[in-house]
Order: sequence, then structure tokens, then C-alpha cells
Amino acid sequence: MNTEPTRILDEAEIAPEPNTHDASLTTHHIRNRIKGHRRVRAGDLVPHEWNFRYHLPVQRAALDAIYRDVGFARSLLAFELPDGRLKLIDGHLRRDLDPDMPVDVEILDVTEEEARKLLLTIDPLAALAHTQEEIHQRLQEITPTTEADLQAAWQAEARKLLEPEAWKPNKKMVEQFLILVTCADESEQGRLLGRFKEMGLTVKALVA
Repeated sequence: MNTEPTRILDEAEIAPEPNTHDASLTTHHIRNRIKGHRRVRAGDLVPHEWNFRYHLPVQRAALDAIYRDVGFARSLLAFELPDGRLKLIDGHLRRDLDPDMPVDVEILDVTEEEARKLLLTIDPLAALAHTQEEIHQRLQEITPTTEADLQAAWQAEARKLLEPEAWKPNKKMVEQFLILVTCADESEQGRLLGRFKEMGLTVKALVA
């Protein structure tokens, strides 16, 4: 009988060997910039002044629909300002949909410059992905929903795949000079719209 005491292996001995074929993972240290999570009132989050995305009514309706159908299922992304407030990088529409709603926020330890880099990268990076049309179609078939707004958003995505040329801009961009005014709430937005229209200005409402 073997009477030698059982030796407990440490993590270094049982860890799998690194993948030497992927130099990007083995030769570069990837920093984890996530420093925590916090639940806050959505309206207390500071919108990023360089957020270049605006959301159409169909997107707002689809978000409202998925909240009703599934619930809140994805945290917002922000970084902490010197005064302790949280400034958004991703999640502006979710902030504006219901300012009084408590939302979970993933907080990053990044600088203002790094936050702008993420702002320029997160959504465009996702948009670069290609869609496997057959799998996408089958996924819709096996995932029923009673929410008409959600179904409309899914169908709009499907039409993009079937008619990609129809979704590409076909007119040359005309140079415009714009002013963006950030309103405290929807009520103030409505008052300012009315005032500007009375002045003869061409204005439109946006939700970012």
C-alpha cells in the first residue's frame, strides 16, 4: 500500500498550457478596466456630449417592447467623473426611456480620452459583424413574440439582409451647420421646439 501523503497540486501545475499559436493573447497583457457595478437612477447618468448615435422611434418602441417581454437584461456602460457622477459610454437610449428607472451600470476605470475611443468603437465594431441569413431567419421562426414593436424591429433587420442596397445612402451628403441643445426632460424639449418654430427655425426632436 502506498503510504505517501497525498500532494495537492497548485494552480500553476494544473493550468492548461497557453495557446502558443495566438501571439495576440500570449505576448500582450490585456488590462481589465472594469472596476465595479452600481445600481443608479437612469436620469442621474451623465450623457456623453460626443455620443454620435441617435435613435429612431422604431428603436425606442423595440426597447420598450423587450423590457415588457423579457425585462432589463443588459447593464449600461459608464466611467466615473471626478465629482463622483457616472458618464455614459453606452446606453443613452436606455437612460432616456425612463429616467426614474433603476438601472445597473458597469463602471470602467478609463480616462476621458479612452472613453471617447470606446464610444467610437463599441457600436461600429458590432456593426462590422456579418449575419448568417439562414440561421437568423430560423431564429426568428423559433422565437415567437406577442410584442408588435419587437416583431417590427426583427423584420426591419431581416429586410436589411434581403435588400442591402436599399439601406445604403444614395444621396450625396449636403453640408449643414447644426446646433444640438440638451434638454432636461421631454417637457422642456417640447417647449423649446415650439419656441424655435415660432422664430421660423427648422428644428426636429431627437432622443439620444
